[in-house]
Amino acid sequence: MKKICFIASTGGHLDQLMMLGPIMDKYSSFVVTEKTKYKAIKNINKVYYLFQVNRYEFIWILKLLLNAIISMYIFILERPDVVISTGALATIPMCILAKIFRKKIIFIESFAKISSPTLTGKLIYKFADEFYVQWEEMLNIYPKAIYKGGIY
Repeated sequence: MKKICFIASTGGHLDQLMMLGPIMDKYSSFVVTEKTKYKAIKNINKVYYLFQVNRYEFIWILKLLLNAIISMYIFILERPDVVISTGALATIPMCILAKIFRKKIIFIESFAKISSPTLTGKLIYKFADEFYVQWEEMLNIYPKAIYKGGIY
């Protein structure tokens, strides 16, 4: 059975990822997200946490590097076959690791983006195996993307 890593930063990215619950239930899976002061995930057995990264913070690059180390640990421990991400910044190291180890990467661009790309989306688009947009207009920005509507 394939093992799937579901990874997203907190907030709307995580909300969108959690809409994929039926897929999580169907496969051996685990979730990776950022650690916050509130409990963002309930009813999921296996959850790993990264540092919350805000690119406007002075130490964002240090947090990203720490997340890369944590992501490597999680990747080696879990050995996922597929990484599914809705972004954002904290998820980049896991996606890069998946690419290095020739695992499948599925990226879902944010539902909030109707006419412009996210920074994470622009980066991951270049090497994702499947890249989904939730608005048909986004095919103008990501011509090789897959549009199947929103996940809400």
